[in-house]
Amino acid sequence: MLLASGLLAVAPGVRAADGGAQAAAETPDQAVLADMSRASAEPSQNVTVNLINRLVERGVLSKKDSSELLLLAEADAADARAQAAMTQAAIAMAAAAQARARAISAQAGFRRSDAVAEVPPEPQVEAAAAPSTAPAVAADSGADASEQPVAPPKRKAKAAAGSVANAAPASQPVAEEPTPEPPVPDDVVRVAYVPEYVKEQLREEVKQDVLDDGRKEGWASPNSVPGWITKFTLFGDFRMRFEDFRYPSGNDNTGAFPNFNLINTGAPFDVSGANFSPQYNVDQDRSRIRIRARVGAGVDLGQNFSIGIRAATGNDDSPVSENQTLGAAGSTQGGNFSRYAIWLDRAFLKYEVGGKPDEDLSVKIGRFDNPFFTTTMVWADDLGFDGAVVQSKYHLGEDVSPFLTLGAFPVFNTDLNFASNQPAKFKSEDKWLYAAQLGVTLDLGKDFSVKLAVADYKFENIEGKLSDPFTPLTASDAGDTDDSRPSFAQTGNTYMALRDIVPGPLNDNGSIDQFQYFGLASKFNELALDARIDFNQFEPFQISLVGEYVNNLGFDENAVAAVAVNDRGPSPTSNPLAGPFLGSPKAWYVKLSFGDAVLQQSWDWNFNLGYRKVGSDSVVDGFADADFGGGGTNFKGPTLAGSLALTPDVWLKVVWMSASQVSGPTLKNDILQFDINAKF
Repeated sequence: MLLASGLLAVAPGVRAADGGAQAAAETPDQAVLADMSRASAEPSQNVTVNLINRLVERGVLSKKDSSELLLLAEADAADARAQAAMTQAAIAMAAAAQARARAISAQAGFRRSDAVAEVPPEPQVEAAAAPSTAPAVAADSGADASEQPVAPPKRKAKAAAGSVANAAPASQPVAEEPTPEPPVPDDVVRVAYVPEYVKEQLREEVKQDVLDDGRKEGWASPNSVPGWITKFTLFGDFRMRFEDFRYPSGNDNTGAFPNFNLINTGAPFDVSGANFSPQYNVDQDRSRIRIRARVGAGVDLGQNFSIGIRAATGNDDSPVSENQTLGAAGSTQGGNFSRYAIWLDRAFLKYEVGGKPDEDLSVKIGRFDNPFFTTTMVWADDLGFDGAVVQSKYHLGEDVSPFLTLGAFPVFNTDLNFASNQPAKFKSEDKWLYAAQLGVTLDLGKDFSVKLAVADYKFENIEGKLSDPFTPLTASDAGDTDDSRPSFAQTGNTYMALRDIVPGPLNDNGSIDQFQYFGLASKFNELALDARIDFNQFEPFQISLVGEYVNNLGFDENAVAAVAVNDRGPSPTSNPLAGPFLGSPKAWYVKLSFGDAVLQQSWDWNFNLGYRKVGSDSVVDGFADADFGGGGTNFKGPTLAGSLALTPDVWLKVVWMSASQVSGPTLKNDILQFDINAKF
């Protein structure tokens, strides 16, 4: 019940007041009541529903519990709407009573001004009493008119019965008989005059009563903010990380680990020279301090539309990391306390209908979070998806909830002027990702739930392509397939040379000026199977088992082996490319977690143990986990992690990872991360 009370106590927004032109046409009393009416708003349960949905997604609530809470939220919202309607009715009745009082007061003054004569009472004459009136009482106050004090009637001269005419001197004019007043209904109390201070007091009392109720129920405030502000939801987080890299002895430091990303993002490398290509560190321990800061906003546009936007830090425009290394100089920033860059990290438009944990349909366009049920083995935590995605969930029976995700994402768009350094242009090398995932969530009793999914991630033109034969004379000469190289990569994938360089007299028969770029040797069509089992008998303590298996259906071992320049075993000759190809298209990952599913209060904790084996060409290394092994594929090993909450919004996390190369030359590393996290 505590959880239900907390969820249903979410305060809705308040409508803004109308413009000044309308207020100028109202009387002071009407303006007060109109302001009170405009300040109120029908309570909304959107915030409550969204909160319940998030708790279901994080595993804090079961689907059955969430359904009960949604019903309670709907009931509370209905009660709040009824209360708001009653308040509006009370305001209208008060306005009507004030209008009647002003009308009666004006009518009484008119009658007094039209009276021709006032005749003093005579002892021998019996004067007819005028209709009696009661002092100011609101007709809708519920008081009985018989309990109110009655003012003594004034005695006026009348022509009735003829006695007044006979008693008066002949020279005295006879007063005309006044027009009789209309009959007064039994349920109405006539008010002849309401003092100004009484009207002011009435206005203040009604206003304060309504606003007090509004403040208690969270739907009105005397100093309410403009309505557009309530449509915004601000959020953000901060993380400081100490990261330590340890490389044991025995790693191959002879130049076996070229940095293909550095080559492909700069000038092409001359493979005929005596210099080493850019290389990754494999034998020197390193440590660094990194921060990640993100700030964003969600805006409710109404009628099921919303937008989201977020900015984040980052050493560069890497798609898989928002970390900024403190003191790191590079990309014209960092070092000597220089300022750091901020990047546009998320920006999207969303349309959603349903909005329930198990019944929802949404469409997103722009740049948004990973929409798929998966692990970091395939898609890194910080990775954002560009393009369009449709997500659907449906509640089928009490315990079965299927879901479907479909998306199309541009991975790379060719430069409009490619190649920019010559008049003849080359054909497009656009790259796309088309993805579909079908899954189901099963509630197996009160304590067990299972989530299963199968996904197909099909990349178009992600692989490298051999150029038409040509002879580059300088490093700036372009090949017609240069744009088939990846614009970002980590480590692990198998690479091929992209340029078909023709030997001849201009390059000394191929012994000089072999300026080369490299592309992915394999196609990628990743079939992924994902599963999660949650055991909640000791709630909030939860035990979870997560597993993932991936097979790259686009991998052709013979075709890749024929062009591979890495991921090879020892060569029987002096030619390193003569060694056997050892790459693999398969990967798997398993993780066991226990503790609090979500860190919601001080001293909540959780712990997990995982193991993975990621083949060289099972997934695209540029989008995979950016932490394990230093980022990428072709690694295997365990991971240990633990988290502890200091407050609901501040927590600690420690991660240890030990990775070793699956195929190719020997490479091992151990990474320790210590994080301090905060959010709002």
